[in-house]
Amino acid sequence: MIAYLERAFNSNQLEKELSNISSEFYFIYFNEELAGYLKVNMNDAQSEKMGDESLEIERIYIRYKFQRKGLGKYLINKAMEIAIRQNKKMIWLGVWEKNENAIDFYKRKGFVQTGAHSFYMGDEEQIDYIMTKTLI
Repeated sequence: MIAYLERAFNSNQLEKELSNISSEFYFIYFNEELAGYLKVNMNDAQSEKMGDESLEIERIYIRYKFQRKGLGKYLINKAMEIAIRQNKKMIWLGVWEKNENAIDFYKRKGFVQTGAHSFYMGDEEQIDYIMTKTLI
C-alpha cells in the first residue's frame, strides 16, 4: 500500500494529473468537511484504450465516515452528467474484484462487468473488473 501511495500520489504525479486537460477532479463536502472526490478521464488520459466516445471514472473515493450518505451516488451521477455533456456514449471504471460492496453499488447504478485488468498495489498483482455503462 505504501509503495502504491508513493507512486500514485506524489507531488510530481499529482501535478501531472492536475495539468492534464483531459482529466477533471471534483471534490464533495459534507457539513463543510471534505468527504471525498471524483476523478474522470477522457480521450488519451484514460488508463485503458477505450476510445474517444468513453469517459473513465478513475477514482471515486468517499472517506469511510461519510460512506452510506448518498455521496457516492451523487458522484456517479456527476460523472454521467459530465459524460453526457461531453457527448460520450459509454462510461467505465475499474474496481477491485474483492470489493463486493463497490461492485454491488456499481451494478445498482447500471454498470456491467465487461472485462478485467491487472492492477498493482506495490509489487502485488490484483485484478480489477472493468465495468461499463452505455449512455443513452
